[in-house]
Amino acid sequence: MVTWLSDWFWQERLWFPEGLGWADLQDRDGRVYAKASDLWVTVPLALCFLLIRQVFERTVATPLASLLGVRERVRLRAEHNPLLEAYFCSTSKHPSQSSMESLSKQTGGSVRQVQRWFRRRRNQDRPNLVKKFREASWRFTFYLLAFIAGLAALIDKPWLYDLKEMWSGFPVLTLLPSQYWYYMIELGFYVSLLFSVATDVKRKDFKEQIVHHLATITLISFSWCVNYIRAGTLIMLTHDAADYLLESAKMFNYAGWRKTCNYIFILFAAIFIITRLVIFPFWIMHCTWVYPVTIYPPFFGYYFFNGLLLVLQCLHIFWAVLIMRMAIKFLPGNKIVEDERSDRDETDESEEEEDQKEGQGKPTKNGPVRNGHPAINNNHRKTE
Repeated sequence: MVTWLSDWFWQERLWFPEGLGWADLQDRDGRVYAKASDLWVTVPLALCFLLIRQVFERTVATPLASLLGVRERVRLRAEHNPLLEAYFCSTSKHPSQSSMESLSKQTGGSVRQVQRWFRRRRNQDRPNLVKKFREASWRFTFYLLAFIAGLAALIDKPWLYDLKEMWSGFPVLTLLPSQYWYYMIELGFYVSLLFSVATDVKRKDFKEQIVHHLATITLISFSWCVNYIRAGTLIMLTHDAADYLLESAKMFNYAGWRKTCNYIFILFAAIFIITRLVIFPFWIMHCTWVYPVTIYPPFFGYYFFNGLLLVLQCLHIFWAVLIMRMAIKFLPGNKIVEDERSDRDETDESEEEEDQKEGQGKPTKNGPVRNGHPAINNNHRKTE
């Protein structure tokens, strides 16, 4: 059964144009071609990335965070309460109003006290700024090095300047050492991200991140197996062009360097829109959709490859909306640009407001309180 499924999956008519097949990708005359078996090297590479990341975060990122002045926000811890803790862990972290009232009766506290306990308890589970900074600095380092390496590998290649050269001689395209390592390192990194996504800071676009990682891994692996390597290198370079700027903006944001963060964010937004919403769909995808059918009839691999590119483009549009929302907040008068995907702390400022409201309804020794000051009682007689 397994053999039959393997033979069916790898049949030539699915992945190659008519008249071409796997025999065309056999090494000969000193020419080397990509092979599916090469992808196994990405597994140990991913594990190496996880190990290197741990060393990097401890020896580089943490001291850098201290040097840039990354400071933790003081969080008030929730008081020990077994009943509320059990509800928090097993039922819900965001109880409804009726549940709040029920818990209030069971614990003997007010509804507001129960709300405050859950707010503080949720904050305890949120990642701190240092953790966010370490993650951002790790991704910044990789994306920057990957972009420089990709640019160096492609700067002298004709398909960087004439996209039609991506398909010149397809599928008999000789594999270069620079292409091999560019592919393996990029794929190994994304596999490591998929391994670590459960322990990384969980953002609002968590599901979209999973889809992006899976689509990217599938796209890179597929393009390698069927020798779409030239197109794959251009796609990876396009994605790496803006990512390191976003991560550096996050680093400066966590450090409190607002102006630096804002300037970098402007540059990131411009490059993201140019590369992901202009170059990627109107140059690269146009060349993968339109030009190949002028050379050979469409086949399943053609539709599969472009379908994956379409998934990535949908994610680009989704993230572009988030970027534009942040850009609006960045307009004059706004002092900070926050990551819309972040799970922010629920501050205790609202608790202070609640305390003031409670205090307004309570009598004091000097009478009612107005705007935080005791009101003067002028209703007494002079003779008193």
